[in-house]
Formats: sequence, structure tokens, C-alpha cells
Amino acid sequence: MKHRLLLEILFFIFALPLFCQQTEKKDALKLYRSGKYTEAISVCREEIEENNKNIDSYVVLCWALVKNGQYREAEYWGTEARKISDSAKYDHRIIEILGEAKYYLGNNDAALSLFQEYVSQVSSNIGNRYAEAYYFMGEIYIREARFNYADIALTTALIYENLNDLWWTRLGYAREMAKNYIGAEEAYNRALKLTPSQNDAASGIERISKYIKRY
Repeated sequence: MKHRLLLEILFFIFALPLFCQQTEKKDALKLYRSGKYTEAISVCREEIEENNKNIDSYVVLCWALVKNGQYREAEYWGTEARKISDSAKYDHRIIEILGEAKYYLGNNDAALSLFQEYVSQVSSNIGNRYAEAYYFMGEIYIREARFNYADIALTTALIYENLNDLWWTRLGYAREMAKNYIGAEEAYNRALKLTPSQNDAASGIERISKYIKRY
């Protein structure tokens, strides 16, 4: 009898922590931040099934869907999130990620409108995607061949995040297309200074070199 009781106590001591680990709820945000996007998506969907009014579940779900390349699903869930309440409709996190989803789906007008709404709501504080929103606006303007607007948007993005060689390269391209070759050369050189192997920037320098000689 004593031995049986002892075994039961030992089982309780050692099995309970394992049971708790198995039943502990997974943190979707932690999964997202660690790059486990598929797992984060599953957890968020479970959370929404339990409580379809929790805006944070929709936010992390949309973030993970975009990172996972599931843009149509991100668009759907972002749209659904804005229906929860008036405050959810104007949640800047949903506005920004919904803009990204529409950008990747090629819906330029809707994406641009959302990014503009986003930057009108938030500041450039660390943690916000202020610079990224301006970058996406710049890319949309390039798509639409509105190169001077692209210059302004990308320049603004780089004010807040000036160590991004890709963004400098895209600024160089926008200026090149606008025939601002001196400005393009400056932007391309900034990209190459950050990343000497930035091939697009090097190609840009080569393309505009014949025009620079005229000045």
C-alpha cells in the first residue's frame, strides 16, 4: 500500500509539469516573432474561433499570413477585423498590414489609400511601420510611373531608416526614371556604400554614367 502511494506521488510530481507543458496555450505573437508563421496562423485562428472580437488575434494572424505569402487570406481577415467595431476599423496595425496585403495583390489604389491613412494616424516612433509605409507608397508610385512622387515617398522612408540598401537603390531608380541623374547617382552610391554587392545599384550607376558625363 505504501509503495503504491509512493508511486502515485512520484507520478504526480513528474507527470504534472509535463501535462502543464502539453496543455499550455501557445503564444501566437512569440511564434510569429520566431518565424513560425504557419503555427502562428493556426493559433490565431483558434483564438478567433473562441473569441471573434479580439483584435490582437486578427493583427498577428494578418502579419503571419503576409509573411507566409498568403496575401488573399490576409486581405480577407484584415477586412473582417475592421468589421468588429468602430475602434477596430481604425486600428492602425490592421490598416497597415491590410495595405501590405493589397499591395502584394496588385491593388495599388486601395493599398495607397490605406498607407496614407496609416501614416496620418501614427508617428515615426520605433515599433511603428512608418518608414515601411512610405517605402510601399514609393513602390506603388514607381508602378504607376509617378516617379517624382516615388522620390518623395522613398526619401521620406529613408529619413527614418537610412541603412536600407534596397530602399536607396529604389530611390536611385525612381530618380533615374525621372531623369534626375545626379540624384540617382547619389542614391545608388549610398546603396553601394552600405552593400558593395548591391548589383541593382551597380547596374544603375552603369546605365546613368553616359548621362552624367553631359553635365
